[in-house]
Formats: sequence, structure tokens, C-alpha cells
Amino acid sequence: MSSADPVDQEAISFSDLGLSEKVLSAVTDAGYTTPTPIQAGAIPHAVQGKDVLGIAQTGTGKTAAFVLPMITRLEKGRARARMPRTLILEPTRELAAQVEENFIKYGKNHKLNIALLIGGVSFDEQDKKLERGADVLIATPGRLLDHRERGKLLLTGVEILVIDEADRMLDMGFIPDIERICEMIPFTRQTLFFSATMPPEITKLTEKFLQAPVRVEVAKAATTAATVSQRLVKSASKPWDKRETLRRLIRDEDAGLKNAIIFCNRKVEVSELFRSLIKYDFNAGALHGDMDQRARMTMLANFRDGKLKLLVASDVAARGLDIPDVSHVFNYDVPIHAEDYVHRIGRTGRAGRSGKAFTIATRADTKYVDAIEKLTGQKIEWLDGDLSTQVESEDKDDSRGRGRTRDRGRDRDRGRKHDKPAAAPAEEAPSNVSDIAERRSRKEAIAASNSERKERNEQRGEEARRPPRPERGRGYRDEDEPNTVVGFGDDVPAFMRIAIKA
Repeated sequence: MSSADPVDQEAISFSDLGLSEKVLSAVTDAGYTTPTPIQAGAIPHAVQGKDVLGIAQTGTGKTAAFVLPMITRLEKGRARARMPRTLILEPTRELAAQVEENFIKYGKNHKLNIALLIGGVSFDEQDKKLERGADVLIATPGRLLDHRERGKLLLTGVEILVIDEADRMLDMGFIPDIERICEMIPFTRQTLFFSATMPPEITKLTEKFLQAPVRVEVAKAATTAATVSQRLVKSASKPWDKRETLRRLIRDEDAGLKNAIIFCNRKVEVSELFRSLIKYDFNAGALHGDMDQRARMTMLANFRDGKLKLLVASDVAARGLDIPDVSHVFNYDVPIHAEDYVHRIGRTGRAGRSGKAFTIATRADTKYVDAIEKLTGQKIEWLDGDLSTQVESEDKDDSRGRGRTRDRGRDRDRGRKHDKPAAAPAEEAPSNVSDIAERRSRKEAIAASNSERKERNEQRGEEARRPPRPERGRGYRDEDEPNTVVGFGDDVPAFMRIAIKA
């Protein structure tokens, strides 16, 4: 594996990278003049057809680093039905849709057929695009394999394979699918492999599927952007305490807060926090994996366009989303995986802009905070005292809470004394012979009553076991029961005894 030579950022421009004139025109129209380090390092090798292993922190322009050389190489040739010429694998629907937007923007001078295969969209519409022939196929692994198994897709014509956000693929369990897909594609393909971190599993994958790749590493793996100001914020562990801490942070930052993404670890917490913010009149939206694709794209569009100020999201929004001007990131939950912290705070401070990232931590999050600091190699400052002071305040709060509980218990007891008769005092031990005799007679009376009740129950049981009597018609009188009462007997109602007036 070779490494790219260091690039002098001051002296290089897009025209020095080997891109075609049509692509350079589109780049200029988009307002870009100077490539980012990952673009300057990867594009020349990608244009030459070499395998590239790109490692860079999020927000450094990795998408354009493979989109621009791909468009240049696609100027020659045409796609055939169901046989795409290039394949780009993305871990999430949002990332796949973002890559499609990049191809549309930079490929405006080309007539490229682009097919997007993601979940939440009709198979029929996607099949029609494949039938027309796709120069560029952008897909999530699951939906791609679904089309392959339905016999609607052939991968034998793929010339360029891009695996983007590989470490996120690992987190989401897509590596077995990636291996299956790579085995379906010709061995002679060009592979462009991009990731922000390089855990051992990803390293093994590159050794298996890349051929003599050029390694382009513009930042140490798992480093955070220098343009992002990071702070830890202590909080008590109860959900309402954390929500209050978040609201206080948002209000304190209001002057400089243009918009913010608030990250939660679980989808249920996204929903609960979103409802809480709406209740307190914050302009907020929610984004998580259980939402349908149309709702997710609409929510992202509203946030990107400034219609929403706060976006509460799960880690589905942590990787690669092209929202360039996010001023703040709030980690409502400390991420369980330290790598996710790098990606989350990378949503702000992009393209040279400054940003702020606040992470709310409780006593239970200590080990996760330690893991983040170990991974990034830097200590994160506390905003207002560390968790040692929070432990003391929580203990005081707990004692006050217990005191309030005791007070409420005493108040309830007082209420019972006024509202209900006092309970009978416990029976004292007998002090003389007469007391003993009285208790014995009471027990005997209870025993006798129980005996009578038992006899009655047995008698009812015998009657229930007797064979049923024959049916009796109206007016029937049993001759064996001469004393059988007919009518009311002695129980004549009082109103029937009233004398009739003449």
C-alpha cells in the first residue's frame, strides 16, 4: 500500500487534478476554487484508475473526492440495461440521496443516468431506472441485494466501486453484505474506499478487496476538527434533569445559535425529547430510522432551508449529511461508541467554519467520556465544573427528595386522622383470669359460627347433587307435598290487603 505525496494546498487548484473541462466548469459554477486536502490527495489517483484508500475526518469533502473523478471517467462509454457502470454503496438513505445530489450538481454538463436504490421507495420505479441503464448506481446494501435476488440487476459490468463511510457500515452490521457484493463485481474493477476511522475489521476488508491502493490520509484517524469548540456539561441522571440542562444550554447560546442538531442514542429518546422541546415552544423537528423516507427527506429539507432551528436525531444523521452551516451540536446522550462522537460533532465546524459542540454527561457516562478522550487523544473541558461536583449536588437533591417524601407521608397520615376514624388499638395481652375467659368464649362463638356455616354449605351441596325434579306445568301441585303453598301463602303484599270500596 502506497501513500500519496503531501500536497501544497496554497499552490494547487482543481485544474491541476486531471479533471475534464466539463467537470471543471461545473465545479467553478458551484463556487469552488481550491480543493480540500482529501480532494487534492485522492482525485489525481482516482482519475488514473488506481485504487484509493481515503482516510479523513468527517466534513472534509470526501464525497466530491470520488464524485468528480468518476464523472470524468464516465465521459466515455454508455450503460446497458440492468448493468450499471459504477456502484456507490452508502450506509443510510440520507447519504445515498446526498451523493445523488452531488452527481446532479457536478454532472450537469453530462447526460448521466443515475439510479438510486434505497428503502422506503417503490421497487417498480427503481426497476424502470435500471431497465434504462444506469451510468451511476447509488445504493444501500440491503436494497441492492433485494434487486439482485429478484433478478433485476447484474453487477458484471461495474467498472468503479465506491465504498463510502466504511466504519459506519461496520457499526450497522453491513460488512457481510459488502463482502457478498464485492464478490459479485469483476476483479478488474477500480475500488475507492473512504472512511473516517480504521478499526481492525475495516483494515482486513481493505486488504481483501483493494489492489495496491494509494493511501490518502489527511488527518490522524479519529481526530476532531480544530474549528469545533468542545465542552462537557454535567447533569443529574433523571430525564427531566437532562432536558432542563439542554434547555438551559440552548437559551444560553441563543445569541450565536443559528441552528443545531441534538443527538440521542435511541429512537424513543428522540421522540420524547422532540415532544418536550415542542412543549416548551422551541422550533424543533425529529429524525430517526423508523420514519418513512418521505418524512425524513422533508424534515432534512426543512432544517437545511432554515425552517427548523433544532433537529433532534439519532445517529442516522451523524454521518456525512451535507448541511454545511450548522452552528451547534448537542449530545443529549454521550455516544456509546467513541467513534460516533467524532462523527456527531463533525456536523458542525465544516468547510472551515467555526462551531460548538456540547455533550451532556451524567455519572453513568464516565466510562464513555473516558473512551472518547482516549480515542481522540485530547481532554474535553467541562463547562461549569466536572462530575465530582455533580455527585455532591445529586446527593443533596436526593436527601431533599427523601425529606419531601417523608413530609408528604406525614401530611397524608394527618389527613387520614381527620378524614377517617382512628384504627382500633392493638389488643393487649390478657392481664387476669376474666380476660382469658372472655377471649376463650369469643373463640368458641367463632368456632360454632364456622361449624354452622360448614353445615349449611354441605346441605346446599347435597341439594345440588339431587336428581332434578320433573317439569311442572302451570298450576301443578305435588301430591306428595300436601302442605305445598300455592300463590303468596302468608306473604301477601300489603297493597293486596287494601279493602275495596263499594
